Amino acid sequence: MSAPRRERRKADPASNDPERLYVITGDPDGERAALDLVTMVVAQAEPTPTVQPEQAAILRLCRAPLSVAEISAYLSLPFSVVTSLLTELLASEQIESRAPIVRATLPDRSLLEAVMHGLQKL
Repeated sequence: MSAPRRERRKADPASNDPERLYVITGDPDGERAALDLVTMVVAQAEPTPTVQPEQAAILRLCRAPLSVAEISAYLSLPFSVVTSLLTELLASEQIESRAPIVRATLPDRSLLEAVMHGLQKL
């Protein structure tokens, strides 16, 4: 007897509707926060009844830090739509965003090794 096959859940056809995405994002010419795919986002508050369902989902997802790319993937929404939603949440201070640590800003490995050897000699 073989194990039952698991089928992927069908995506809601209305979720990818361009008109629906336009309604979610609101004003297409509005200001957007400087977010990229690796910007980390963490929720500062619980969802309120006044936020859109997609924004409430973002707030629930971001109890622990997530990148914008992960949020986009989990919600199955385009990056541009997610950045628009995140911009509104940033403006209302319901989320906080942080740029990831860039490797170039970290101390040089040789400097750390020199400090470590110096401490070992003490």
